[in-house]
Amino acid sequence: MKTESTIELPRYNFVTGKREYMGDFMKLGEDDVLVIEGIHCLNDAMSYALPAESRFRIYISALTQINVDSHNRIPTTDARLIRRMIRDNRTRGYSAKDTIGMWPNVRRGEDRNIFPYQESADVMINSSMIYELPVLKIFATPLLFQIKPTDPEFQEAKRLLKFLDYFLPISPELIPNNSIIREFIGGSCLDVD
Repeated sequence: MKTESTIELPRYNFVTGKREYMGDFMKLGEDDVLVIEGIHCLNDAMSYALPAESRFRIYISALTQINVDSHNRIPTTDARLIRRMIRDNRTRGYSAKDTIGMWPNVRRGEDRNIFPYQESADVMINSSMIYELPVLKIFATPLLFQIKPTDPEFQEAKRLLKFLDYFLPISPELIPNNSIIREFIGGSCLDVD
C-alpha cells in the first residue's frame, strides 16, 4: 500500500545560518520528478529509499584547470574559490575575507561528501568556461583588495590577485544570460538566487 504525504520544504537562510519554513508545501504526484541538489546528493544515504532504477545522478563542477604557460597552472580549486567568493558576496553579503576563511571547511566538506561519490554519477558535466576568469576578475579584484595586510587571509588574497593578473578582463555584458557563470555574477534568465 502506497502512502502519500505532504511536506513543508525549508529554505536555508545563508545570512542567519538557519532553516526557515515559509509555507512552501509539496506533495509528489505519481508522474512527478523530484530534484535534490546539494553536497550530499551523490551519497546513497541521501536517496536510499528511492529505487536505484528511478535515480539519475548528475555531477556538475568546474573540472578543467587552466594552464597559463608551461610552468603556471590554475587549479580548479582556485576557480571554485573565486566563483564562491563572488556569489557569496552578491547573495549572502559575505566578504572575500569571510569566504577565504571558510574555504578550508568547504574543502574538507568536498573531500568528505562530494569527491568520494562523484564517480557514482550517471553524468558528469564540466561547468568550466574559457571566458570565466576574465569575467570573474572584474568582480573578484575589488573584493580581494578589501582584505588588509594584517588579516590572516591576506596572503591568499595576494596569491589570487597575482594569478588574476594573467587575464585581461571581459565585460559581463558580453556573457549570455543563460551562461552558468550568471549563477555567480547575477543577471541570469533563470531563477537561481
